Amino acid sequence: MELKRGDLVTRISYNHDTVFKITNIKNDIYYLKGTEVRLYADAERYDLVKYKEVEQDKKEETIEEELSLDRTEYFYIPGTILHIDGDKEYLDKCLNYYKKKGIYAIGKKVSEEHIYENILNLLNEFKPDIIIITGHDAYYPKKGNVKDLNNYRNSSNFIKAVKKARIYEKSHEKLVIIAGACQSNYEELIKAGANFASSPKRINIHALDPAIIASTLALTEKNKEINLIELLDKTKYGHDGMGGIKCSGLMYVGFPRE
Repeated sequence: MELKRGDLVTRISYNHDTVFKITNIKNDIYYLKGTEVRLYADAERYDLVKYKEVEQDKKEETIEEELSLDRTEYFYIPGTILHIDGDKEYLDKCLNYYKKKGIYAIGKKVSEEHIYENILNLLNEFKPDIIIITGHDAYYPKKGNVKDLNNYRNSSNFIKAVKKARIYEKSHEKLVIIAGACQSNYEELIKAGANFASSPKRINIHALDPAIIASTLALTEKNKEINLIELLDKTKYGHDGMGGIKCSGLMYVGFPRE
């Protein structure tokens, strides 16, 4: 079967674990982008099979529980989100997710290497409760030590952006920072000032993982402590993909509701 740009495919050698879109074909190499996982890859034709959209990805199930809000008595003001993403397709997916949850979110597409240059202006303009700093990343084991930032695609760029955000607001309670992408240097992102980061086991993460964490915080009552383990379990790959520190919700609850 002929494959062309835009087709959805999976890789035989990886047991069809990820659905990709073909973004380019050059010299018999197919360049791929994950539809849900923040991952770029390439493959030869023999390793690819067409993905049938009617076979809905079984992994594409609802990962987050719906929060039940008693709207008969109270009114709610969820925390606000600024989502900065190096990938527009994933950004749009997250913005749709926030919209369904009824959360006010601003999305900005900024290349990973330029986020730190723009982040202070964006924070001053929108004054969010939560900021997400994400896009694409990768750890290259062949280059060497997992602790060396030179062996990552964009971890150093994310770290610089987190540090800039902490110049704007030092308190982890007043500004929640969620940072990183696939295989990012989790430990250094946390040290830089992130509340949550990827990836403890240097694995790929789902496009919605940062949004799931942000939404849960935005829709949890202010000063109510989050169950950290339960929160991480809501993400696609649990604490292998995302980790963080204990914190409280950011939603105000008022009474009476008109």
